[in-house]
Amino acid sequence: MRTCLRIPRILLPREGFETWAVIACDQFSSDREYWRRVERCVGDAPSTLNFILPEADLGEDDAARIEEIRTAMYSALESDVLSKLTRGLIFTERTTRAGVRRGILVCIDLEAFSAEEGVMSPVRASEQIIPGRLSFRVALRRATPLEFPHTLVFYRDKKDKAVKSLLREELEKLYDFDLMEGGGHLTGWFVPDYIAADVVNMLHTKGDPVFAVADGNHAVAAAKQYWEELKPTLRQEELGSHPARFTLVEMVNICDPAVVFHPIHRLVKDVETEAFCDFVMRSVRCRREGNVITGLPAGIEGVRIADELCEKFVRVNGGRIDYIHDAKRLQSCAAEEDCAGILLTAMEKEDFFPALKGGALLPKKAFSLGMSKEKRYYLEGREISYD
Repeated sequence: MRTCLRIPRILLPREGFETWAVIACDQFSSDREYWRRVERCVGDAPSTLNFILPEADLGEDDAARIEEIRTAMYSALESDVLSKLTRGLIFTERTTRAGVRRGILVCIDLEAFSAEEGVMSPVRASEQIIPGRLSFRVALRRATPLEFPHTLVFYRDKKDKAVKSLLREELEKLYDFDLMEGGGHLTGWFVPDYIAADVVNMLHTKGDPVFAVADGNHAVAAAKQYWEELKPTLRQEELGSHPARFTLVEMVNICDPAVVFHPIHRLVKDVETEAFCDFVMRSVRCRREGNVITGLPAGIEGVRIADELCEKFVRVNGGRIDYIHDAKRLQSCAAEEDCAGILLTAMEKEDFFPALKGGALLPKKAFSLGMSKEKRYYLEGREISYD
């Protein structure tokens, strides 16, 4: 059976998982104090914090930060901080307030991925890609030998066959620890090659698309863009197996009861608050509570309306748009000077795959898989070059 998945050789730290694992870089983008606490927690310990640039700090001497990340990755390789597993998968259990979310780490073939609207492919982006958010990610991938992804990809398995098959196996436990900053608990088991091959086949189901990115759309799009850049420089015999052709993701069953969709609210900064609120109130039926607009249509329709209004206002009047996961956090941010927000409601997860049929895309930041602290932490990695 031809597959768009590949069984990887995964890198893990030899010890110190508690300080090694940090949350996805696109979280807490309006909360620099969160990232300062992470820095204090990590201290001088080996950590994936040294391999990322939180979006809260993006735009502050990014080129220098890429060089620091490159140096940190080579240092980790040369100092024996990392252990390279034999070929296989990792089966994970992430315990959060929503329950125990199970996942399977595997590589996707970027030749099978598309983020272009109207293009049908086995692996699809789920939301519109913002070109400006790719440049740093592509430059980082260009410069570094490793990837430590935070991407979650949905598959459909109503009977949960893949997970149930792994629960029956006696697997080697790789890690079992509490994530920092209230991120819940994470446990992982190694799935050897001879079991992994059957699991990979179970993940494939009929449908358009077969797999879709749930979280980390820009990370996968950046990996794809880098691969397209690299391809013309490779010999024919290298094209099928070069490590940059693949990217590591965690596959999650959308039918898992612990998979809960949350809305991502809109916050506009550096605007005349009264002018923005008045503009929205005159444009669509809604309500105002302080500097927060509520009452827009539910789900995807509300997201489209909010984005259209925010972008139209900012184009004419200036300002910046940010994305906030928690309603209380939105209210707090909107109470600050020159800020206002739009409170949205979540789409139903049953609408997710049907909304992508035929190569369609959701609006950017249409939903959040869990709350901010429930997002994937950087932990497992792999080599993306032969350097």
